Amino acid sequence: MTVTNVSARSAARPAGKLGLFSWCLFDWANSAFNTVIGTFIFSVYFARGIHGDETTGSALWGYAIGASGLMVAILSPVLGAIADRTGRRKPWLAVLVGLTVGMTTLLWFAEPDPSFTLYALVLVALSSTSFALCDVFYSAMLPSVAPPGMVGRLSGWGWGLGYVGGLLSLVAALFGLVQAEPPPFGLDPESQEPVRAVTLLVAAWFTLFALPLFLFTPDEPATGVPAGRAVREGLAQLARTLREVRRYGDIARFLLASALYRDGLNTLFAVGGLYAAGTFGMSFEQILIFAIGLNVTAGIGAAGFAFLDDHIGPKPTILIALAGLLAFGLPLVLISDITLFIGLALGLGIFVGPAQAASRSMMARMAPDEMETEMFGLYAMTGKAVAFLGPLAFAAATGLFDSQRAGMATILLFLIAGGAILLTVRNVGRPQPVPERG
Repeated sequence: MTVTNVSARSAARPAGKLGLFSWCLFDWANSAFNTVIGTFIFSVYFARGIHGDETTGSALWGYAIGASGLMVAILSPVLGAIADRTGRRKPWLAVLVGLTVGMTTLLWFAEPDPSFTLYALVLVALSSTSFALCDVFYSAMLPSVAPPGMVGRLSGWGWGLGYVGGLLSLVAALFGLVQAEPPPFGLDPESQEPVRAVTLLVAAWFTLFALPLFLFTPDEPATGVPAGRAVREGLAQLARTLREVRRYGDIARFLLASALYRDGLNTLFAVGGLYAAGTFGMSFEQILIFAIGLNVTAGIGAAGFAFLDDHIGPKPTILIALAGLLAFGLPLVLISDITLFIGLALGLGIFVGPAQAASRSMMARMAPDEMETEMFGLYAMTGKAVAFLGPLAFAAATGLFDSQRAGMATILLFLIAGGAILLTVRNVGRPQPVPERG
């Protein structure tokens, strides 16, 4: 069975401009966690400041992210299938945002001492899990929120706004905390408190900018199905979907393809700051400035390609983005000049956002009626089911060759494999009627 539509389901009320903007703003809200915690600051602080050895610290960080991916793979399709029975997505999203904010706040107590290694890794794994589950319910709102013919643009604008949020959160971290002289609020540089305080910044950022979605973006109406029945029916539906996966041939191939190239991208995000620090000797301040530039190019790419997505469809948009990532990524693992590294990385950033935004819009277009959250749960599951492979490959290659370059080279293989499988998937464009499900 091939599905080529955006769901006909709609929210309880039409999403006006404020509701659409508030939905996009959630990308702005959650970008601070990915950028500040996952990629550029706390990951480097963990390897350098807490664990004390950048190479083994990078490997441990990779294992923690891999463990998070396993938890998401187990939980996301189950929760998604149950949520489809209850209708509303906001209550689930509110709980997950709260968990992410709470555990991110607790990272403040991770002092620069090896005795805090396990404490930090556990919190990072758990907060990364709840953070990833947020995206299942947030993305599942896209088919009912987006106006007809604008799924690609809304998804792309959200990603673009997310990169702006990542940029500004890094600016706030850099000039408001890490480089501030004297440090604000009496923070003690000797115990790395200005760096540790970025966790509090991220928690506040996520809370503040996620709030408009809950206030102004319409949710789908509640189905009135009791909780116990929703669990039973959701699990039964998920079991049927998995048994009858051949009915969704294009979806199954897309899920596998996107799992592989998204794993490559997620690994890049998780270890990019570590690579810049370990291979090119960048300081915290240099990494932040570099990350700001990377977010600028990524935001431009995500917003610019959004129109292309609605014009030619998400599949060609993803393939163009993957080709760009490979063209810039290969020399990045070979060169030694830091100026050239920065230039190539900024060029690579242009193609990061489109690959992600177009993948989200493609899933939204392909998801059958009454199954959006389940399908985005499977989207998360397939991504996370192999998510341990990217960090594991990075960690293993880095340890085996005692070189972060070798670890980074493994990311390119995931991009190539995902793109090759995507070539076998039918493109989806403007909405068409959904075939009846038997």
